[in-house]
Amino acid sequence: MSADPSCAAAAHVLILGGTTEARRLAGALAVAGTEVGAGTDRGTAPNPVPEVEPGSATATHAPLRVTTSLAGRVSAPVLPPGETRIGGFGGPAGLAAWIAAHRVTHLVDATHPFAERMSFNAAEAAALAGVPLIALRRPGWSPGPGDDWHFVDSLAGAATVLPELGSRAFLTTGRTGLHAFAHLADTWFLVRSVDPPQPPVPPRLEVLLARGPFGLDDERELLARHRIDVLVTKDSGGSATAPKLTAARGAAIPVVVVRRPPVPHGVRETASVEAVRHWLLHG
Repeated sequence: MSADPSCAAAAHVLILGGTTEARRLAGALAVAGTEVGAGTDRGTAPNPVPEVEPGSATATHAPLRVTTSLAGRVSAPVLPPGETRIGGFGGPAGLAAWIAAHRVTHLVDATHPFAERMSFNAAEAAALAGVPLIALRRPGWSPGPGDDWHFVDSLAGAATVLPELGSRAFLTTGRTGLHAFAHLADTWFLVRSVDPPQPPVPPRLEVLLARGPFGLDDERELLARHRIDVLVTKDSGGSATAPKLTAARGAAIPVVVVRRPPVPHGVRETASVEAVRHWLLHG
């Protein structure tokens, strides 16, 4: 049975992170007086913690111990406040064993909307370990007036429709999925990523190494400078439409949007960091 979150010494929250929302949640819980250890599995988090409004729930409740787990796919990740661990768990059984060994009482799936395997592993591990689980998922995007969006179910689907829409593509689906476009010899690609991609990759490829966030003016300039005539993206979502989508609308550029994968059935979901914090403190 999981511990009552009002019992500070027993409560240990594991955040499956790697997203802005995960860092925001870790920061919000840290502001509440989170008990964190001095060491981590692979480093500590020097990032500043955001302020909390006076009188908020986090300012009056007992502290929580918080650990954020990162997959380790980025060479220099932005670490959140609190304890961190980097690397995989070895599937649902491994995650359940880690939960038991570290006396985790609450599990938060705040992974990327396209981290399908990790979300299903989290649901299975929570059931195995007998701890409550909540998913913090950012809302998806929706097209607005002036948008020319083409929805597909996979990267392979995006590669199929892409040649019909343009010949100079801004590919923002992540560096690990470039193999799906490697056979498109007639399309020129611009790829932006934190780390260099590994082959197989499209033969006509320019890589821009950069870390976001990126502003609207930056995106407009990038589209114009590289003469982009089609944008490919995943429905990563967020509280507002991404600047790249707004820039594409303004330039009348079609956008290929990869739909989100399915999520585990029956898992409680929210798009609000405050809702997760309330769930942790009040159940």
